[in-house]
Amino acid sequence: MYEKIIIAGSGGQGIMFLGSIIAKCALAGGKFTTFYPSYGAEMRGGTASCSVIISDTEIGSPMINNPSILIILNEQSYNKFSPKLKPGGRMFLNSSLINDAESAGIPVPATETATELGDVRAANLVMLGKFVSVTKLFPAETVNRVIRDCFSAKKGLLDINLNAFLKGTEL
Repeated sequence: MYEKIIIAGSGGQGIMFLGSIIAKCALAGGKFTTFYPSYGAEMRGGTASCSVIISDTEIGSPMINNPSILIILNEQSYNKFSPKLKPGGRMFLNSSLINDAESAGIPVPATETATELGDVRAANLVMLGKFVSVTKLFPAETVNRVIRDCFSAKKGLLDINLNAFLKGTEL
């Protein structure tokens, strides 16, 4: 296995958190992984992206030119990263914010679903749920354990994020 993943959106959408959860899940599954964040000039609202590589063998470089998987949360990031997708690659698109999501990739109404669950900030975990259910890169139990660990100091946010992940697996 050798998956090259780029996750992109705007600052404040939890792009780095989503990438770190995917990397932690890969580590929990005994895989080699890299996590490489990239921030725009602004803190909130600017572009943010990260690269995650998951492999059965050692990884030579964290840089990704042609990802095998894209997880895109906004239109601006879709326009920037979709041309880089490797032929035959998979693209998960937040259909709540991306116009061509239905025809361009795997549509996920992440923002809409997270809002219905009570917290728009959980859209990243909705995307994670769909990503895990489609790719089957790691079991849902592993992801649940990693999410619980990430929110161990913020118990008030645990339930909404676990629910968002679960809802994403059902979409």
